[in-house]
Formats: sequence, C-alpha cells, structure tokens
Amino acid sequence: MDASGLPLLDRHIADCRACPRLVSWREEVARAKRAAYAGWTYWGRPVPGFGPADARLLIVGLAPAAHGGNRTGRMFTGDRSGDVLYEALYDVGLASQPTAVHAHDGLELYGVRVTSPVHCAPPANKPTPEERDTCRPWLVRELGLLRPTLRAVVVLGAFGWQAALPAFAEAGWSVPRPRPAFAHGARHVLDGLELFGCFHVSQRNTFTGRLTPAMLRDVLRTAAEAAGLPQAE
Repeated sequence: MDASGLPLLDRHIADCRACPRLVSWREEVARAKRAAYAGWTYWGRPVPGFGPADARLLIVGLAPAAHGGNRTGRMFTGDRSGDVLYEALYDVGLASQPTAVHAHDGLELYGVRVTSPVHCAPPANKPTPEERDTCRPWLVRELGLLRPTLRAVVVLGAFGWQAALPAFAEAGWSVPRPRPAFAHGARHVLDGLELFGCFHVSQRNTFTGRLTPAMLRDVLRTAAEAAGLPQAE
C-alpha cells in the first residue's frame, strides 16, 4: 500500500474486501436496510476515519454500526452511540455541532480524529480476532500518518483497547509488557503519547448508566488537556 496521506489512506480503506464474512454482512445490511431508513442509499463499505489530518487527539472505537456508519459512511454517525459521543465532543468544545446525522451535515471536529480498529460493520457488533488482526494494518498506517501531531488517544472499550495496543507497537511506540490493562479512567504514557481508557458509548453502557455523559466529558476534557487542545468553558 502506497498511501502518502490520510485522504488516500481513507480511499484505500473504503475499497477493502479482505474479510469475506464482513463484506457479505455489510452488503446484505445495505440491501435489506432497516424500515426506518428505507429511503436511504446505504454506504455498505468499510468506513474510514473522520477528522483532520493534523489531529492532536485520536478517539478509537470498535467498529461501525450496521445502520449507523455502515449506512452513512462516517464514523459514529447516524446511531445512538454517535449521538452520545458527538454531543460530548461539542460540550467540551471539540466539535462544531452536537449531532451527527449524515456525512454532509456540516459537522467538523477540532483537533480530533475518530477511527476504529475494524472498519466494517460486523454481525452482532462482534468482529472475530482474525478480522481484527486483518484490519490492523490500516490502523497502524493511520497512526503513522498522525504521529507528527498526535499527543493523546482515548480508547472506547476493552475490545478497542486490546486491538489498539498492538497497533501502537507496530506504529513505533513502546508498549510495556505486560500490556496495560483496560479500565475506565485508565491513563498511561507511551513514549510521550497519553493513552486514556473509557467505557464504550454503546447503548448498553449509556442506557444503564455505566457510562454517563459527565463521565465521558471528564475523560475527553482530560485527554484534550493532555493533547494541548483548547476547550469550551
């Protein structure tokens, strides 16, 4: 792969067909659709990262949702998890608006990029370890391209944490052994890169109160401060 920058990398990602199960699932969902989105033309492809190429803060999720990113073509856009995440980013001054409806809704992120270790929507929101590992080179390349400006990373959930740490190592950061354990509020330093753990913004976590908006804002504010980003008062 000869990707000299993030726009080209994003185009390569969107064309990937490396995992047969994921290709089949994402395309079937795009054909069948959900009744509420019957009038939509689904994206139905791998979903690239979203945000500026000079981001100082990276947010790493799990994978696109079948009727969220797989429908809209943008990370965390068009589903309830995205509603929670982007509202929190807006509240702390890192997004231009609190909602993410579709890929051309005018949303901008300030110094923040959002990505995931798996770029295709998986059945039951559960990629296999093989699919996770097959997708890892995309995250490694993305980290390499972001490295000149990247100062902090927030990883959402244990799956993302387990997938991201090997990618950091392959991208050139020193990851200690044993690897740091995931926990909400965890904070570790990898060669000057601040790494933060946060419960995932899944409906299961946000509906039950395991992750509240205040908890999410607290992690984002701390990470933004570590990245040297200005925040809302």
